[in-house]
Amino acid sequence: MRFKIVTLFAVVGLLAACASGPDEGGSAGGAGGTGSSGSGASSGAASGSIPGPMAGSPEELVSIGDSVFFDFDRYNLKADARATLEKQAAWLMKNPAVSVLIEGHCDERGTREYNLALGERRANSAKDYLIALGVAPPRIRTISYGEERPFAVGSNETAWAQNRRARTRIRGAAAGS
Repeated sequence: MRFKIVTLFAVVGLLAACASGPDEGGSAGGAGGTGSSGSGASSGAASGSIPGPMAGSPEELVSIGDSVFFDFDRYNLKADARATLEKQAAWLMKNPAVSVLIEGHCDERGTREYNLALGERRANSAKDYLIALGVAPPRIRTISYGEERPFAVGSNETAWAQNRRARTRIRGAAAGS
């Protein structure tokens, strides 16, 4: 009987742990991540609903836009990419203890080596623009994943367009802050 009670408590504890949501829910979606979490902040205090993302959090970064997208075989920033990076720069200025990692990604076309190099150029384009906007260089690191970590699975233009991106992620406190 005692074993059954202990087992019951263990199962209840396990289920309670599984019931909590993921830490970075939705952060992988660069294109779709901008609409849902921004509206709760303005009505949260008045109606008692769930407040918006916490200042300096990964969710807040997703809400302003954590990904910029590129044309095929390109690493130059388009107007919409510059607008997103301008929002990121303003957010980084408001959160001086936050440093970021910019991931460069590519679609599946091209060799592994070529895509790693192109992903690096994409990440560096985003980094250089943030620095030009006043973000301190030590707060930004880059990495290229090439085609190795696709956002969208598929061999069509829709999937490829979503995979040609530079994604900004929080990496921790900046040195000296």
